[in-house]
Formats: sequence, structure tokens, C-alpha cells
Amino acid sequence: MPSKETVRRQRTMGGAVGVVVLGMALVYHFFPRVFHVDPTRVATQRGMNLGPVSASSNGARLQATAGAQAELDAGPPLTLAPTDVIVARMGNKNAHLPEQLSADTPEVEALLDRAGKALRAGQLVGDKDGAAALYAEALKLKPDSRRAAQGMYEVRARLVAEIGQDIAVGDAESAGELLGSLKTLPNAQDDVTQLETKLKTLAQVRPMLAKAASLLQQGKVDQPKGNNALELYRDVQQLDPENAVAGQGISQVQRAVLDRALAAVAQNEFKDASDALTEAGAILPGSQQLQDVQGRVDGIRHQRASGVLAQARSALDAGNLALAQQLAEQAKELSADVPGLNDFQERLTNARLYASYKPGQVFNDRYVDLPGQTPAMVVVPTGNFAMGARDDETGRSDSESPQHQVTIAKGFAMARAEVTIGQFREFVRASSYQPDSVKLGGASVYDERSGALRDDPDATWQSDYAGRNTSDDKLPVVNVSWNDAKAYADWLSQRTGKRYRLPSEAEFEYTLRGGTTTRYWWGNGTPPRKVENLTGSGDRSQSGRRWSNAFANYRDGYWGPAPVMSFEANPYGLYDIDGNVSEWVQDCWHDNYVRAPLDGAAWVNPGCSVRVVRGGSWGSSPEQVRSAYRQGADGSVRNGRVGFRVLREL
Repeated sequence: MPSKETVRRQRTMGGAVGVVVLGMALVYHFFPRVFHVDPTRVATQRGMNLGPVSASSNGARLQATAGAQAELDAGPPLTLAPTDVIVARMGNKNAHLPEQLSADTPEVEALLDRAGKALRAGQLVGDKDGAAALYAEALKLKPDSRRAAQGMYEVRARLVAEIGQDIAVGDAESAGELLGSLKTLPNAQDDVTQLETKLKTLAQVRPMLAKAASLLQQGKVDQPKGNNALELYRDVQQLDPENAVAGQGISQVQRAVLDRALAAVAQNEFKDASDALTEAGAILPGSQQLQDVQGRVDGIRHQRASGVLAQARSALDAGNLALAQQLAEQAKELSADVPGLNDFQERLTNARLYASYKPGQVFNDRYVDLPGQTPAMVVVPTGNFAMGARDDETGRSDSESPQHQVTIAKGFAMARAEVTIGQFREFVRASSYQPDSVKLGGASVYDERSGALRDDPDATWQSDYAGRNTSDDKLPVVNVSWNDAKAYADWLSQRTGKRYRLPSEAEFEYTLRGGTTTRYWWGNGTPPRKVENLTGSGDRSQSGRRWSNAFANYRDGYWGPAPVMSFEANPYGLYDIDGNVSEWVQDCWHDNYVRAPLDGAAWVNPGCSVRVVRGGSWGSSPEQVRSAYRQGADGSVRNGRVGFRVLREL
């Protein structure tokens, strides 16, 4: 075994180069690829003691057997500073210096000078020329010498630091030797007790760390259960919570798990990558390497999700909704917050429910075989509503009950306004269709003298509400039968290639209400402003007639129909939906809603002749304008208060 003098010289020389080697060793250990080294192909290299070392911790270790070397390889990371630095951090002032009664004698001064030189040279203990022996002799000659007491304190502090270094690098032999010397110093019992405990712990954890290092090299980082590096490192931390080797080992385990995550991402196995990241997060939550890999994986996820979403857009543009939905779900699974996903989902929903239109959107279909276009259509949103009147609604009739829930699961577009005379004229001219008012002769029109309706055999669809021929193409067409209305809708289907028809009764009430549940779509009483062409107490006919049953204090300025869209739209963007003229719908008349469809479909019986009319007109009483109000009429009826509008399926 080398002498104490040799050990001290080595420690002094080692401290001079320790910091430089420490830095290189740390870079090699944590970032081996800086030196173009693949850590998976190179065995773990034992760290060097960067502080003053003994010959037994240098030359003897280089000649150790392979088994002993593996145990040393499991030593802690090289993060120890030189002894002087450690002592400085510990503080080298003795808080319990004696009260000196007289000056040190020349003999004591000489001993103290020799002791100081020995201390600076690292000759702490071991013979009579060591700093400890010289300070002890000075204290023997003068027990109250403060210099001697402080010097002995510094000797003890340096010994404690060196023993701690030896324990940290796993050099139990050197630590035990120095611990024996520490026991000979005064006031060292507390330090001795603590260091002996650390030595015992070192004896326990060294073989555990060696085995953990071996398992780590074998790739058994976290599996199999009961025989992996992570469990051993955790066991070491239970025995020694501050063990730096275990901490470093756990960091290496996390690195291996993170490598699995990156490998999974490279194979587009994002679920496996997510599982690996979750496992890595449980090993060392919040570590920098975890955050770095998480960022890389998220970036790859976003990139991959963006590519899949682009494919989904292409599928949607091609009309393949099923494939578009499938790809959108894949993109969401890859990255729920990929940019553009919410917008795409809205587009997909609109494509599925509204044929790529949006609720509230207004459009016209152009004819495919001749110049012209359809009436302006507005897209009605899907939803559900209570159809019919509540039991306590004033003015209700049995035909409006029972109130029942109807679901409109598929979007549709409704004409913004009633079909006008001009639009119906275009249809008659292009199709040579003969309306019932011409074929069957006449219609029921308003009689100014009696204030009631009268049959006029000369009135046609080109006449106004009073039977007078009119050239105002913006007025709603009246004096048309249910058959005329259906014929117009069928003609639009032929001209556009789209499915036009009369709305069902449920679709009409749903659209009329516009999401409201009140008596009228604007509220429960007289409108606060001009919302529809209604019977108002302030309205007057040409001869000064007044309505006997009208909305109090309301005046819209019209007696008879007004040009379409002269008033407000309801919440769904429909004009004149509950005023101006009542409108034909597709359904056959039924006395009540028992067994009525709940999906918004028309309730039709083969061969029925009586159809349903919905919505108020310019001549309807307030009770007849209620959103729930309905009436039946023979499909051949032509009337100056009844027109229609069309619906387009999406």
C-alpha cells in the first residue's frame, strides 16, 4: 500500500487537473456522440476521481479484475470538486474557539508554522510531521491557542471532505483508512458516525448498482418485471435517496424508453409512442430530455396529421364523405389540435347535412337546359322542435294536438319568399302548363263591397287577390291550386337536376318558428314593429273598411298581399312565412297529430284530396297566424289568400 505521503501528493496533483477532466468526462458520459461514440456499442467507462487521490484508488484500480471493474463502473457520476473547494463551501471557521488568555509562545508559534505548511501540502495525518500531530502538540503546550484549535478544525474538515469523496467514487478502502485517522482527532465523533453510516450504505448499494449497470447494458431497462435496471435503481434510492449513480441510471433508463418512443414514431406507431412517452414521464417527470422528445414527437404528429387532413380535404372535394370522415378521424387521433381540423369538421358536417352549404346560406340553382335560375333559397339548420300547440295555448284547436317532438336530422333549403307571379309566369311560358284557374275556371277572390271572398270565374293565377289582372311580378302568386304548386316544384327539379318539392307540414312549422317556442315567431302578442303583412287595427281598405278581428295598434300599410320581402325575415331568414299569403304544403289533412311522423316527413295517404295550408295571410285573424295554426283545403281550391313556396332537398 502506498505511504500516506504518496497519497497526499497524488491528491494535491490530482486537484490541479481535476476540473478539466471532470468536464470532459461529463460530456463523454452524457453526450457520447460528441466524441463520435455510439453509447449502445461501448461499455460504460469508469469515472476518474478528479480530487486528490490515493495510489490505491488509481494504480490498483487499473489492475482490478473484470468483476471488480463492473462494480466500480457502477460508481456515481463525476461531479466532485477538488477538496479545497468542498472545504471552502463547508466553511473553515470554528465556532467554538477557546478564549486565549495569553499569546502563543515562540515554541508554539514554530509548531503552528510547521503545521500550516503540512496542511497546505496535504500532509494531514499519518506521522509526527503531519498537520494533525503538530497541531495536537501545540494544543498540548498551550490548550487555549486559537490558531492551534482552528488548525485542528481545518484538518478535520479536510479529512471529512476527502472521505466523502472516496465514498462518492466507491473507494471504500481509502475511505476506511482515512476514517481511522479521523477517529483520532478531537470533536470528530459526529462526523465519524455519519461517515460510517454512509460506508455501510455504500457496501449495500455497490453490488446493486453494478447489477443495474449490467442490466442496462443488456437492454433490460424497465422489463422484465423483477429483473430490470429501473427497479434496482429505485431500490438504491430507497436506501440512499441522494445517490447520484442511481439518479444518473434512472436518467439513462428514461433515455432508453424515449428512444423507443422515437423508434415507434419512425414507424408511424403513434399509439406506441404515446405509451412510451407516458412511461417515460412516470420515470422522471418534467425532465429536459422528456420535454425535448415530447416536442419532437408532437412535431412529427402535427406534420403527419396535417398530411392526413390534406388527404381528407381531397376526399371531401371528390364527394367521398365516408373516406373524408375516416381520414379526419385518423388526423384527430394523431393530433387533436392539428390546425384546420375544426374548420374541416364543420365542412364535413355541412357536406353531410347541407350538401356543403352552411346554415343560413342563400343560393340559387341555375337551369341546366335553358337560361334562368330558381328562386333564392336559404339553408335551414337541422334541429328538433315541439310541433303543435300547448294544451294551455289560447285559441288552440284539437287539430293542433297532441304536441310532439319532431327531429329534423337532414338539412334542407327553403325559398326565402313565396313564389311570385313573375316566377310562376316563367314556368307557364317555358312548360306550356295550364294552371287549374284556367283549366277549371276561376278562383275565390276578395270582394271589397261585402268584405268577404266570392267566386270569380274569370280570375286566374295572373289576377291579384281581388281578381284584377296585375302586371306586378313581385307580388306572390295566388289563385293557384295544390296541383299547380306541385307542378311548379316538379318543373324546377327538371330544370336543375335537383330535388325540389313542396315542404312538409313539419318542415314548414319548424322553419316558421325559426327556433322560437312563442305564440308567434316574433313573440306572444302584437308585433312591436312591422314584421309581417298582417291584419292590423290600423289598416284600411280602399273603401275604408277595417278588420273586425285584428292585431291591436298594428298597421303595415297593406290591404291585400304586398310585394314579397317587404318586411322582416324571421330568425331562419324566411320572409312572409307567417303573413302576406298562406301556403300549400305537401301533407294530406289529418284531424290531429296522433301517429304523425316524428322525423319531419310529410304525412301522405295515397289518393287523398284534402291538403294542408299553413301560415297566416294578409286577411288572417290573430288566432290564425299562430305558429301552430293549421287548416285543410281541397287540393283544387284557388284562393286570393293562398300561395306557396318551394323546398329544395340537400
